[in-house]
Amino acid sequence: MPIDEKPSRNEEEYFARRNAELINEQRAKLDETRQKQERASHFMRCPKCGGKLVEREFQHLRIDECPDCGGMWLDKGEMEMLAHVERSQLERFIGSMFGLRR
Repeated sequence: MPIDEKPSRNEEEYFARRNAELINEQRAKLDETRQKQERASHFMRCPKCGGKLVEREFQHLRIDECPDCGGMWLDKGEMEMLAHVERSQLERFIGSMFGLRR
């Protein structure tokens, strides 16, 4: 085929479609990377002030505490698990979190 001849229409459509597919693949990878970075930036961060959360263990539960604002955070299902802890132990634990002695 001589150089000045125009490529066929099918060839143009093929490359246009292929370029669009490649762009979509790259965009999807970039979106996935951005989403992972966004999630990582919030991992173990206080939803109220953004401080680094510290885990405190109590009766096989890990309660997340923010040393900056004093917020306490429970993961899914932990509130229900606290219902099974003896009241005296729970009161002692809560008192220790707020610096109260019993």
